[in-house]
Amino acid sequence: VWSCGTRRAPAPAYGTLRFTLPRSLVPVQILSPEIARYLDGLVPERPTELQAMERIAKSTDFPIIGPASGHLCYLLARMIGARRIFELGSGYGYSTAWFARAVRENGGGEVHHVVWDADLSARARKHLDQLGFSDIVRFHVGEAVETLRHTGGPFDLIFNDIDKRGYPASIDAIHPKLRPGGVLIIDNLLWSGRVLAAGGSHATRLRFYDLATGQELVPGSARNEAKTPPLRFAPVTD
Repeated sequence: VWSCGTRRAPAPAYGTLRFTLPRSLVPVQILSPEIARYLDGLVPERPTELQAMERIAKSTDFPIIGPASGHLCYLLARMIGARRIFELGSGYGYSTAWFARAVRENGGGEVHHVVWDADLSARARKHLDQLGFSDIVRFHVGEAVETLRHTGGPFDLIFNDIDKRGYPASIDAIHPKLRPGGVLIIDNLLWSGRVLAAGGSHATRLRFYDLATGQELVPGSARNEAKTPPLRFAPVTD
């Protein structure tokens, strides 16, 4: 099911930014391009810097959650009054910016940005500084799950966007860090439709599976309630 190959992005629009990504990190379009553009078009106008980040993603083929999913992340964080957010896998700060906006409007707090690459972290700092969020974001360079294990909780919201093969092992680290009533957002849960082949069920309580092993990602117990919106990820309330 999983490919271990890599995909090299084309030359970037500025500087020497270049990405080489595992194929498992490259998103596959679930919605038709027309519907995706329509949903993105419904999002209120973004700051100039955020729009620039969207153009960089398009020109370099770097995976970001995009305007529609970003706006939904912002709304979820606002609705629960999130003031402490942890991202497992943050890229150059696009999703971080949406969460930081929500945290600021909720009265202030912190968003933890985690990437494995120091240069990527530095670029995220520049973008988020331009957006005025440098006082809210805490930057970490390292493996995301281990960084979460060593960061004090609890968190109101955790966003999981690591290599999808790492999802099963990450759940045990996430649960102790999420406050009661908190929200876990898991990106790319539909996995290009492969969840159907893996035995996924859209019953009252959604059950998610690791495609390689069949291991259940989010146990279908009374502890968790999950819903997959028709975009690209699933929010899970704890």
